[in-house]
Amino acid sequence: MNMAKEKRYLLPLLLVVMTLGGCYGTQSSSGGGQTDFSAPRRVDARDVAVPRGFQVDVVATGLTFPTGVAFDQDGTAHVIEAGYSYGEMFTTARLLRVNSDGTTTEVARGAKNGPWTGAAYSGGHFIVAEGGQLEGGRILRIAPDGRTEALVEGLPSFGDHHTNGPVIADDGQIYFSVGTATNSGVVGKDNFDFGWLRRFPRFHDVPCQDVELAGHSFESTSVLPEQSGMVRTGAFVPYGVETRAGQVVKGQVPCSGAVFRVGPGGGMPQVVAWGFRNPFGLAFAPDGQLYLTENGYDDRGSRPVWGTGDVLWRVNAGGWYGWPDYTAGELVSDKHYRPPGKEAPKKLLAKDPGKPPRPVAVLGVHASANGFDFSRSEHFGYLGQAFIAEFGDQAPTTGKVLHPVGFRVIRVDVTNGHIEQFVVNKGTANGPASKLGSAGLERPVAARFDPAGRGLYIVDFGVLLEGPDGAKPQPGTGVLWRVTKQ
Repeated sequence: MNMAKEKRYLLPLLLVVMTLGGCYGTQSSSGGGQTDFSAPRRVDARDVAVPRGFQVDVVATGLTFPTGVAFDQDGTAHVIEAGYSYGEMFTTARLLRVNSDGTTTEVARGAKNGPWTGAAYSGGHFIVAEGGQLEGGRILRIAPDGRTEALVEGLPSFGDHHTNGPVIADDGQIYFSVGTATNSGVVGKDNFDFGWLRRFPRFHDVPCQDVELAGHSFESTSVLPEQSGMVRTGAFVPYGVETRAGQVVKGQVPCSGAVFRVGPGGGMPQVVAWGFRNPFGLAFAPDGQLYLTENGYDDRGSRPVWGTGDVLWRVNAGGWYGWPDYTAGELVSDKHYRPPGKEAPKKLLAKDPGKPPRPVAVLGVHASANGFDFSRSEHFGYLGQAFIAEFGDQAPTTGKVLHPVGFRVIRVDVTNGHIEQFVVNKGTANGPASKLGSAGLERPVAARFDPAGRGLYIVDFGVLLEGPDGAKPQPGTGVLWRVTKQ
């Protein structure tokens, strides 16, 4: 591929950060979007608030779009940088060892098939999720010397959402997730604006098992050069293809919006559960139960859905969790999810593949609940509770909210769904530090305990500017923080 074509086809990070930030929003414009920034980023742990008896430290600075942290057999932290192309600026996905003095050493780097969205460590290797925007998602195994091989390839990650995870079960099985191609099941102009519909005009969501459609198709002005005039598009089909009532769409594996597992040696993944929109974070509780964070629907596209919170799920094998017709166990066709001035979303499936369960907790609308972990240490406390990084809304670029949402780490008691703020910027106002004029958190994207369970590491993506030309992340502004008990 020559350089001119490569620049044209590489995915802008606008899509990546819109995926992280929850995308199109709701009511007002006073969200957390930052519009101005003067480098370098100021970083000061004294601007971050934690509960009494805990302290915050800065572990590493100067990272470029970090998205995950993992620990080797010695407990040494390793950070992954997502890698992306935005305009004429290019970065490369990397695995970095964090040295004791806060500097970093490159262990491995990826090809331009990113972003890298998460990492784990098992059996002497790092396991990394590669988003797969050009060649399909992959699960990579990286040796300490940087040698890289693919355990899983060809995952359907060309659309709005990526290949995410991974986490390792006690038996060595690798669990990961793949998000959906679309917001709510129908390919539309919003996907063309994101860029992927131009590159993959036949791509669409794929169910994990056969589904029967209600037959609703949605009209839009064609955005593809091979089509003209008005087109009608149904669910689980390519752009411009209608569907009919009673039509059956065949399921296949790998599929969209699902959690998978694969053995440590790789191979064909197995579906664990499906019916998720953007299952971003995965974590095992101390009792071995798998949990997942899901980013909710957006008010955009041919089938917009309004006001859905992010969800923390308990994942049970064989379950169907409701996408594209439910949110947190409730029908999106309910009047509560009708976007202002628009019709309520029509139900896409004639028959539900199962009964969606109730969630563990419903989190903020557009909070972008992402990477998380469970406390396993009596010393740290809150044993068995989930600590979730919330990236935060992206108003006004990607929609409107009443006030800034997210930009923190929350604690969730999974026995009752109770939510408490755990790490947040000091002061009475919420939002990214650069907007607040402080030197604290910008965009928490992952939270992970070290192997001893005594330190909670927070991956801070960095400064993200919002303006008329869209989202513009700032390189070199990512930070790795650590919270410990005094």
